[in-house]
Amino acid sequence: MTDKDYNPSSTHPPIPPTSEDESFARLRLLRSRRVGVSTYKRLLAEHGTAQNALAALPKVARAAGVANYEICPEGVVYAELRAAKAAGAQLIMHGTDAYPETLYDLNDAPPFLWAIGNLDIIHRPKISLVGARNASSLGTRMAKALAQGLGEAGYVVVSGLARGVDAAAHLAALGTGTIAVQAGGVDVMYPAENTQLAADIAASGLRLSEQPMGLQPMARHFPSRNRIIAGLSHATIVVEAAAKSGSLITARDALDQGREVLAVPGHPFDARAAGCNMLLRDGATLVRNAADVIELLGRADAVQPVQAELGLAESASAPAPKKSLRETAALHLQILSRLGPSPIAEDQLIRDLQASAAKVAPVLIDLELDGQISRQPGGLVSRTG
Repeated sequence: MTDKDYNPSSTHPPIPPTSEDESFARLRLLRSRRVGVSTYKRLLAEHGTAQNALAALPKVARAAGVANYEICPEGVVYAELRAAKAAGAQLIMHGTDAYPETLYDLNDAPPFLWAIGNLDIIHRPKISLVGARNASSLGTRMAKALAQGLGEAGYVVVSGLARGVDAAAHLAALGTGTIAVQAGGVDVMYPAENTQLAADIAASGLRLSEQPMGLQPMARHFPSRNRIIAGLSHATIVVEAAAKSGSLITARDALDQGREVLAVPGHPFDARAAGCNMLLRDGATLVRNAADVIELLGRADAVQPVQAELGLAESASAPAPKKSLRETAALHLQILSRLGPSPIAEDQLIRDLQASAAKVAPVLIDLELDGQISRQPGGLVSRTG
């Protein structure tokens, strides 16, 4: 079963995969130990199908120094599918009609998304609205006013279902359309205080997550969640944010993706405004109300659709050239010597090594499977331990 075959229309929910499907095999590949998005894409590119990649994965792991490697059991995937059915969640695969066009711009676009709610709004023009969890009264009022005004202009408001600014934005946009991107499983209510809000969003809007069903969110999941929030939208608005906050990560993701970043100014003495003021200093567009946003972007019906390249065509590159064991070992050492605990961009690493991406990418897969490096959203890589 190919991407083209697995192509549900916008009026029908995606069909749950079975063990005979390529989509089932892809989900199984992604759920296998030490396989992240980048490794998943590379394995598909090298082996053509997920079935072939699964068959080759133990050998790839052994070559990377991982003994007794086992791929994800079929039962684990079936359990996830059963949990999704119980929660009323639908599976959206990269390359299908239901997949959000705007996410194709991401180098590390999620191969799968679990969705609960109204899939029809996923292709409408979207604006992300994020900010502080401990938002001030003025901050939550501003978030509500922006969300309401943008909703009336035809935009779907995207946020992260956190307390504070996120919750205020979702609440104000319930009547016009809102999407909540969750850090844990789409069936996991976090924080618990937003359980009713999550139910209301599922009834009229949409909840999304790339994580497995039932997964409790951890700190490392939130940056991954933030790249999806930014990637879904034509622009990201930051209402209140400290100098070091997840909202600024979302803003940086939006900038990296070539999207507009806007910020609401705040008093210099208010720590919750420090991040917004920094963004404005560095060139973000100042926002006083929804009219400012609409003046910059236009109303939703005037927004040009994103030109998406459907499917996994980008993964159909030529196989990496063969290398000797001596060359591979030398490249392993070069990469590890240049990496530390602070993440750097993979393309910068490749430039530093003065080697081709075709040579470096397979070695990065080996090191990731061996647990010596880890990949992070935005194409970043760091050394573990």
